[in-house]
Amino acid sequence: MLRVLERPRLHPVPATPVTASFGQTRQVPPNMPMITFQQSRYSVPHTLMGQMVWVRGTETEVIIVHVGDAGPVEVARHKLTRPGTPAIIDAHFPPAPAGALDRVIRPTNKAEEEFLALGAGAALWLKEAAAAGTQKIRHKMERAVTLAKVLGDDEVDKGLGAAAVHQRFTHEDLLSIVNTGGGTCQNTSTTHTVTNQGQWLSQGTSGWANFGTTPATTSDEDFEGVIDEH
Repeated sequence: MLRVLERPRLHPVPATPVTASFGQTRQVPPNMPMITFQQSRYSVPHTLMGQMVWVRGTETEVIIVHVGDAGPVEVARHKLTRPGTPAIIDAHFPPAPAGALDRVIRPTNKAEEEFLALGAGAALWLKEAAAAGTQKIRHKMERAVTLAKVLGDDEVDKGLGAAAVHQRFTHEDLLSIVNTGGGTCQNTSTTHTVTNQGQWLSQGTSGWANFGTTPATTSDEDFEGVIDEH
């Protein structure tokens, strides 16, 4: 009976909650997940960039609420901070975009495809050479590919990697690195080391071998031949 009498007098609950208790509204910038409240900055999830949130403060905290299709949801809670010291939660920010050194180089012609096929050293060389403003890169790439056909891809690729690390981008630099440090058996010059002391031009130290020792005793028989000759 009470339901029948009182129901017409009751107002329906609104479809959206009363948001006055959530505090003040703030518009999240489209390019930065930060809002300003009482002259201090606080982070919000990056998925809310460009949307409106509600923010209120207590004696010790700042609570940020977003009202979406599922109703009001608390999206962030920070301790109070002072102006000039933003309150940031790392998880609120999107992953950092890949930098220039992390991007994959895609060849645009056959010459670049052959050069990059040498290996990771070639790719690093191309990135560093381009960043350094190296001239005639295409010509140097072609010469490196030609060199690889003679010395092998692995040796030239290691040489290119070393050249990139040391910022040496001429073809002569590559040849020097491959011949000295990058290669193991493609040296252009051969050094012969004489290990037989009998072939040395210097006197050597063999004459000093018996220095400080007692000489062996001699007998008259050892001088017979000498006496006869004289």
